[in-house]
Amino acid sequence: MELVERARAVRLAIFDVDGVMTDGTLYFNAQGEMFKAFNILDGHGVKLLQKAGLATAILSGRKSRAVAKRAKELSIAHVIQGTGDDKLPAFERLVKKLRLNAQACAFMGDDIQDLPVMRRCGFAVAVANAVDKVKAEAHYVTRASGGKGAVREFCDLVLRAQGHGE
Repeated sequence: MELVERARAVRLAIFDVDGVMTDGTLYFNAQGEMFKAFNILDGHGVKLLQKAGLATAILSGRKSRAVAKRAKELSIAHVIQGTGDDKLPAFERLVKKLRLNAQACAFMGDDIQDLPVMRRCGFAVAVANAVDKVKAEAHYVTRASGGKGAVREFCDLVLRAQGHGE
């Protein structure tokens, strides 16, 4: 299937967090609280997808209050955290809950634990700084790195393919 066809078929965009929505760096203060930095352009891209009628979700192996806060800011309705390395069962539950075909889903990942979901969805996207094995199996590899505009690049591609972009 051609890239544009895959992007056109997307009804649910699912994002990993660490290394995709962030640059993968974890910041800790003296009390051990974790901080993450998110890109404002990426967030606007997510909002544009929602405005165009697409559902959005986060699927993360780690659990973080910062992610929950960011997801709420962006009105991401489906937030699944703390799956560990096995994200596929959570993906399957989400697809079933939303009554979607896995082929109507896109997933953005960066590391090997993302591969099972990437192999199952219709549009697998790797960020530029993903590990080589993930990039090799992706339908699309962004030019931008995680946390540095990769999510926005993906959003713009899907919006253009669906007739919503400039």
